[in-house]
Amino acid sequence: MKASDALAQFLIAHRVQTCFELVGGMITHLLDSFAESGKINIISMHHEQSAAFAAEGVARHTKGKTIAVAMGTSGPGATNLITGIGSCWFDSIPCLFITGQVNTRELKGDRSIRQQGFQELDTIEVARSLTKYAVRVDSPDDLLPELYKALSVSLSGRQGPVLLDIPNDVQRADIPDMLVDKWLNLPLEISTGPEIGLNDLKNLENLCKDAQRPLICIGGGARWAVSMDDWLLAADALGIPYVSTLMGHERVIARNNYFNMIGSYGNREANWAVQNCDLLIVVGARLDVRQTGSDVEDFARQARIVQIDIDPSQLGNRVQADLNICATAESFFRACPPRAVAFPNLDKNWTTELSKQRDRAQLNEYVDWEISPSEIFKKLNHNFANQLVDYVCDVGNHQMWAAQSLRLSPDQAVHYSGGMGAMGFALPTALGIALQSRNKVVVITGDGSLQINIQELDTLNRLGLDVTIIVMNNLVLGMVKNFQDMYFDGRDQSTRKGYSSPSFTDIARAYGIEAHRAANAAEMDHVLNLIADRKGPLLFEIMMDGATECRPRLAFGSKLDEQFPQLNG
Repeated sequence: MKASDALAQFLIAHRVQTCFELVGGMITHLLDSFAESGKINIISMHHEQSAAFAAEGVARHTKGKTIAVAMGTSGPGATNLITGIGSCWFDSIPCLFITGQVNTRELKGDRSIRQQGFQELDTIEVARSLTKYAVRVDSPDDLLPELYKALSVSLSGRQGPVLLDIPNDVQRADIPDMLVDKWLNLPLEISTGPEIGLNDLKNLENLCKDAQRPLICIGGGARWAVSMDDWLLAADALGIPYVSTLMGHERVIARNNYFNMIGSYGNREANWAVQNCDLLIVVGARLDVRQTGSDVEDFARQARIVQIDIDPSQLGNRVQADLNICATAESFFRACPPRAVAFPNLDKNWTTELSKQRDRAQLNEYVDWEISPSEIFKKLNHNFANQLVDYVCDVGNHQMWAAQSLRLSPDQAVHYSGGMGAMGFALPTALGIALQSRNKVVVITGDGSLQINIQELDTLNRLGLDVTIIVMNNLVLGMVKNFQDMYFDGRDQSTRKGYSSPSFTDIARAYGIEAHRAANAAEMDHVLNLIADRKGPLLFEIMMDGATECRPRLAFGSKLDEQFPQLNG
């Protein structure tokens, strides 16, 4: 069997049946085999970065249970995939990347030249630090074994991206049918990760017994755990409060005892909870500077800290916990169901005080603006209450506005570019999610972010997916402009001076997409009321000139509960 045909059959056998790509000479054999199989959905994008993000979207919607392929040709096709590969790496998203390569006889090998074949690139060396496994397949006999290993690694433990670089002559070679049959029928070797131990459970139980003001923090490593929502539902019923990080917020349902997102751009009540609890149990969060603030010594100043993480390298990295547990979030949730006896000294006034802090913080921080970001998201919360919807946020102030104000109902999710923080993430990721879910997908983006991969408006129109794009257009790169206001006396090089943005309403219409613009609060209410009942591609441009702040926020060096602007009283 032709090697590219065998690869297609292997992917189908392991339910990898969606491929996002931009065609190039060194992947034509693979694409032809995918198409001829009749069982792989090929989505042609206009940029390989978009293909990578779209494939990430498939895995995000399925909580890492379904892998998609993102594919690019040799040279620039491979380098264009790198941002998307990094996005999957930092946010622990399983994804298979395939790059074409020049014929093996055209590889430069050990020669001290820059390049032998046209568009030759040592893709593996470039991608190695951003993948769990990356290999160039120089023999057709190695193709299926390497693919088997790559998929198994991608889905195991702390999930992540893998890459196969396949020379053109390997793609068109023959593989014995017996060898193909062997690998098609062999189940993948997928390990879930470390389980929580008895000693850890006993030590954790002792800490819980003494706690009067416990707090659970849900991180990105916990957001896809099968038992997470049931665990939090039980915690909520018992009066045990919880908060989340940005990535944890992706899947946490807004119930009574959820006190929202911690961090530099976190909710006031969440940061207050962290700073006033006496036991902080962190599940699947790496506690980076955006979560803790720069003053690590003051983080959770009154608390004993328990950190639970699948990756031993993350434990004790920035924050020195009182108890480090290397285990999966699912293992923790199954082994430690919330029970009243687990916290015999629980202060019944603890959640009451947290609720007061939350109520105190429920003010419109933007009363001086024509259009308030928090009011936009309150409207979305109301309009989509209990409907199936995925929100996908780009990177900028709009991402933080969304994270502070979106409140998820059951069967809803929000998706953020976390570790990579990539502008241009939302639109292509939304395409992958919409293809996989068939639910409504709402993109939250800004003028700067949308311009990164704006070409995929054409892909959206071609596919006719139920995706609504909300462009919060402040005519400036607002988050960096805010830094310039704080630290550079308002000098705005490249955020306003030297920066421009077009009419996204006009551009969307040029791509054949229905579009509307709102310039004041009344028009905003009108257009947001249209979203829930409309099907198919839709773009709303909300004009927010001068909206360059996220409130509250943490200035560098300030303590976590000293966000600006400070509230009176």
